Formats: sequence, C-alpha cells, structure tokens
Amino acid sequence: MVAEGRGGTVLLVEDEHSIGSMTRGYLERSGYRVVWVRSGEEALAEIDRHQVRIVILDIRLPGIDGFEVCREIRARSRVPILMLTARDEEPDRVAGLELGADDYLTKPFSPRELVARMKAVLRRTDGRGAEDVLALGDVELKRDAREVEVDGETVELTTKEFDLLAALLENPGIVISRDQLLDRVWGMTYPGGTRTVDVHVAQLRRKLGRPELIRTVRGAGYKAIRQ
Repeated sequence: MVAEGRGGTVLLVEDEHSIGSMTRGYLERSGYRVVWVRSGEEALAEIDRHQVRIVILDIRLPGIDGFEVCREIRARSRVPILMLTARDEEPDRVAGLELGADDYLTKPFSPRELVARMKAVLRRTDGRGAEDVLALGDVELKRDAREVEVDGETVELTTKEFDLLAALLENPGIVISRDQLLDRVWGMTYPGGTRTVDVHVAQLRRKLGRPELIRTVRGAGYKAIRQ
C-alpha cells in the first residue's frame, strides 16, 4: 500500500534496502507519496502507471542501469529526474546531465539535503513565471506548456535545457555569467561546476539549429541575441 501525500508522487529507484527504506520514510514524513522500486525494469513499468512528479534514480542498479533508465524515461516524459550515485566523478555527472537528468546527488547523502534538492528542482520545473511566452527571432518558448518552437516546429528539450533557454530569453542582449546561470537553473552550487553550463549551451545550440542565438562572451558568459 502506497501512502497518500500532499506533495505528489515520487518514484524512488534504489536497490539498496537501507537507503531505500530511509529515503522512503523521510519522504513520506515530508508529505510525499512514494513508489519504491529496486530495478530499472520496474521503474520503467511504474512510470507509466502513476502520475509521477519527480524520479529519484540510482545509477547502480541490477539489470538496466540508471543511465539507461534515464534515457528511456526522457524519451517519453519530461518528468524531473534527480540521480543518485556512489561515485563522485565529473564524467558520471556530465553523462547524467546529457541524458536529461535535472540534478545530481552523491552518496552518502542526508535525507534533508535530498528533499531540499527535490524542492529546488520542482520549483524550477513547475515553470511558473510572469510572462508565459518568451520569443526571440523565430524561437518561441511557452512556459506553462513547457514547449519550445523554432520557426513553428516543436523542438524537444530536456528540463534543464528548457530552463537554461528561458533564463537567457528573459534577458535578451544581457550577458549572464556561467555562475549566474548555474545558480538560476540548478538552484545551488552544482558539483559539476560551470562545465555543466557549457555542455547544456552546446546541446541547446545543436537542438535549436540556431547557434548564433546564444553568443559566447569570452571571459564573461553567454547572452541571447536577436538574429
């Protein structure tokens, strides 16, 4: 029986019993409904059965690993994903982000920090802003619908790519430093550092097909410019 929760449903994918049990208990006490599974295969089955608000996904899983699960989930959904790992290495963090993860937490972690990071991700991905539609040239971003169009054609972006583009389009012509973008989009000092911002800008340029839209200002940061 899964307890009801006012904070929405969390899909917890963790095969270590002690960590899973501790995390589930803390999340339920914090007001969330938790669906806890122990394998990637179960995660992919449950994501279609529930209205999941956020996924907490361990990388080291029996069978399908967390990277593959992240790839499969992102192919069908924009649900926020927070990845867990025992390895504190930049290649793993970057790999997860490139697959569409929204945040990263390294084991061991405190449940309190996990909930704080979850709430930060949810604040960003809920996407409520004063201006629903942001546009620059033929690029149009719709906040509430979480959609981006280029010349009338929909472009699929990850949650982080969407939020990064929104931050740039909110301030056209204004240089925003990597540290500022890291803080605005990731919500806190991210262990991957500003390299994370560079990776996501490169992905945005490729997906939008408008590399000139986001200009690199050497030694300063990035700015969105009208084509």
